[in-house]
Amino acid sequence: MSILEGPIGYANLTLLDVFTQTLESHPREVSLQSGRTRLSYRQLNRRALQIAKRLNNQGVTVGDRVSIQLRTGDADLYVSILGILFSGAAYVPIDAEDPERRVKEIQVAAAVSAHIGEDGIEFFEPRKAKRIKPGPQDDAWVIFTSGSTGVPKGVAVTHASAANLVRAEQDLFCKANPIGPKTKIAATLSPAFDASIEEMWLAWSAGATLVPIDRRTLTSGPDLASELRSKQIDVLSTVPSLAHFLCGEDLGPMRLLILGGEAVSKELAAGLLSPGREVWNTYGPTEATIICTAALLEPEQPITIGSPI
Repeated sequence: MSILEGPIGYANLTLLDVFTQTLESHPREVSLQSGRTRLSYRQLNRRALQIAKRLNNQGVTVGDRVSIQLRTGDADLYVSILGILFSGAAYVPIDAEDPERRVKEIQVAAAVSAHIGEDGIEFFEPRKAKRIKPGPQDDAWVIFTSGSTGVPKGVAVTHASAANLVRAEQDLFCKANPIGPKTKIAATLSPAFDASIEEMWLAWSAGATLVPIDRRTLTSGPDLASELRSKQIDVLSTVPSLAHFLCGEDLGPMRLLILGGEAVSKELAAGLLSPGREVWNTYGPTEATIICTAALLEPEQPITIGSPI
């Protein structure tokens, strides 16, 4: 039996365990494709371990937090996130367009030990590293929301919770035609938005390919559908306000569309539903590990947030 089979096994897993099994099963499959960058799972693993080693050499390890601020659509963003996880630390994503003031607020609130940005890695407290391999109850990431007061509020999520979400979504989406090698999953969301984690791990738990798309292309409106079609995207997770531009458009091979973050209207659902394509409405606060309910949308049926996953 695979370590990924059954809910009991997931309670004892980390995201690194999930990635390692994918690496062992699909070492030569493409894990990440962005412009001229095309990394197999073996190559992605090697690059992530190089980043982890640099962090560990300066004392970053389990229990630490590393902030990261790189452009959405940049392959280095996803390699670096995996590298932070391999170091044992939790990553603290910051939107590339956030002002310096918010960056500092988040770094102070999270008590980060290092920062990865456009200029490389900056260390704040060099020391000797101890335990490097994280356990299921160690934090995988800390996402900051603005909160009702406008003051950044950090939400830490453990590896066990993250791995459980991976299992739940494998059981939920595309049962008739499972996500796997050669499936292309768009990465369009800011790493500071927790649904970006869904994009990464839908791919990396199944041997699929993560295809980053830059923010300018994502917000291009009428051009978005042609971009997704040209990249042969099979899976897209997005917000309804952007999905509006896809209504009635030719989306090529897209067979899974996950919506969240905003309300879904009947008109939007009708414009996105198509034979052979699953459209899901998902809901959940950041504290609930991205989503906690989901509904498969069907023609002429009421729009709901669905059932607990």
